Amino acid sequence: MTKSIQGIIALTLSAILVHGFYVVLVEPNVALAQALIIQGDGEQQRSIWIILKDFEQEACLILMFWAIYLIAEKFIHITKTNYLFEVDFFKNCDMSSTAISTVVDDLEDLKGGIANTPLIRTLKVSLRRFLLSQDIHATAEVIEAECVALGNKNEAENSMIRYLIWAIPSIGFIGTVRGIGQALAQADKALAGDISGMTNSLGVAFNSTLVALFVSMILMFLLYQLQRAQDSLTVSVNDYCQNKVLDPLSRSRLN
Repeated sequence: MTKSIQGIIALTLSAILVHGFYVVLVEPNVALAQALIIQGDGEQQRSIWIILKDFEQEACLILMFWAIYLIAEKFIHITKTNYLFEVDFFKNCDMSSTAISTVVDDLEDLKGGIANTPLIRTLKVSLRRFLLSQDIHATAEVIEAECVALGNKNEAENSMIRYLIWAIPSIGFIGTVRGIGQALAQADKALAGDISGMTNSLGVAFNSTLVALFVSMILMFLLYQLQRAQDSLTVSVNDYCQNKVLDPLSRSRLN
């Protein structure tokens, strides 16, 4: 199953779960809170159910859980292969061309997702370059290029998450514009002394902005944590190649 299909399934499940939450919990509690407001209980205006009741807030929550899934998927992909940095693929390797060829063959024999991890891919490409050129400098350039490509790949894959973090406040702003528009449409009633309709509409405006900004703050924090993990992965790949490939090759040539 491709990542695109998995993402669509995750978005669909997020929409179903959030809408179900609204049907089962939010809507009944909103009806109860509004009844209490009519009876004069002004505290209910600040109820969490009133804050969440509009469809802009529902859309923000749907996108929030989808973004959390996308971030969690990348975190899991990074952490489940971190053990590779503890594996010594060059054990008993004297860094001769024959020994390096054996290491490359062993790396080629790795199956499944391990073969496509950044570390294994960088090792294979850099070692092949050394076998062809016998040039340590060229090997170092390949490692550097692979690390740069890994950083660019991570940035590109995070673009949907960044878009969602931008889109959620925009949805909140749509609710703000809608609420203010409704409030202005009821200005005549407010001038006549009935401000209930205007205050309810302004509540729509402020509540949608509140929820959208709160959700975007959570997602920005998670995105920064993801980017830190991705940067750490790039540094770990570079360090492993430096310690296990470039330094031993330099020492072997000096000897």
